[in-house]
Amino acid sequence: MKTLAILGGTGKEGAGLAMRWALKGYRVIIGSRAAEKAERRAREMNAELGDQFLTGLANEEAAAAADIVILSVPYSAHAPTLRGVKDHCQGKILVDLTVPLKPPEIMSVNLPEGSAAALEAQALLGDAVTVVAAFQNVSAVKLKQLDRDVDCDVLVCADDADAKAAVVELVAAAGMRGIDAGPLKNAVAAESLTPILLHINRAYKVKGAGIRITGLDTPV
Repeated sequence: MKTLAILGGTGKEGAGLAMRWALKGYRVIIGSRAAEKAERRAREMNAELGDQFLTGLANEEAAAAADIVILSVPYSAHAPTLRGVKDHCQGKILVDLTVPLKPPEIMSVNLPEGSAAALEAQALLGDAVTVVAAFQNVSAVKLKQLDRDVDCDVLVCADDADAKAAVVELVAAAGMRGIDAGPLKNAVAAESLTPILLHINRAYKVKGAGIRITGLDTPV
């Protein structure tokens, strides 16, 4: 099994994915700016899971120890986090969950200077890192419900077919269906769906609205 480092794994979405993958046998490292915070959160999640599944490290050490790095941080921390782990991500896949929300208008689409957070990540990290955009439209509320699959498809965008397939496999391990959504530049559309879903949550008084791609024979 591959080793996964979730930078921002102390947050709600990162923690939900971490626990799901840990239960499927992956070695999962929680990353945070401070090692103490990562270690404390890993202990809390292990207590919730009932076993010693997760470990916690500072972001740099977590990225260095991983086969695949997952970035789950607010957009305000996106570039600083990437700069801190750039050297430890070379030759690896980095899965970017980031959505460039612009508080307080988080229910309106915001296109960053680089068009998408994932495209900015690729530009910052360089060609030796394969950036894959995924999981932007999944509710943290649903991820935390560990005893059931998540009623949401995951759009996976990347310029490398093998990296895309590897992330689709991670999606399935987390209880969802991964959908090949084309090249990395299509992350512009995937990231822009999130503020729309946040608006739907409020307008219809629901928690965790997601997306489904119809007309496919691919199993959930």
